[in-house]
Amino acid sequence: MDLPFLSKWRKRRETATAVAVFPDSDSGGDSDSGGDGDGGAGRGGYAALLAECELLRSLASRAGFRLDDTPASLEALDQLVPRWRDDEEMLPWLGNDAGLYLGTVVVRTVPGAGWRILPEGRPVVRLASGREVDVVLEGRTWAMTGSPELFQVYAEIAEA
Repeated sequence: MDLPFLSKWRKRRETATAVAVFPDSDSGGDSDSGGDGDGGAGRGGYAALLAECELLRSLASRAGFRLDDTPASLEALDQLVPRWRDDEEMLPWLGNDAGLYLGTVVVRTVPGAGWRILPEGRPVVRLASGREVDVVLEGRTWAMTGSPELFQVYAEIAEA
């Protein structure tokens, strides 16, 4: 049975965007863990929340390794066969998780790096130099194309 309105409805593709909403009472609209070593726990636990990356962690677990928030785990992710690229629905979510995980590794291993939540709710990593890196964009690019590799992005950030 052919239902024209149904086929048009199915063809409609919308890009998923992730937005984080945080109360103004803790952050004054601007959250920055400042790389103080507490993982953001003193600032509402934002760093712990951003580090969850449940979809990416389950993918890694199914592949036989554990994401331990180290640069070596980024290298392991880069070696995965990108079967997720066939799933248009999962792709943006996995890319989002990959970016947040990249940011988590940077915040935990690069001195002076910390999370900053932009006014529109987008998380970025702020380095000690003041440079801000949109890690979610980097993660989505990696999930869609595989380039640049997550470890390569990490190395460029850590070098700065």
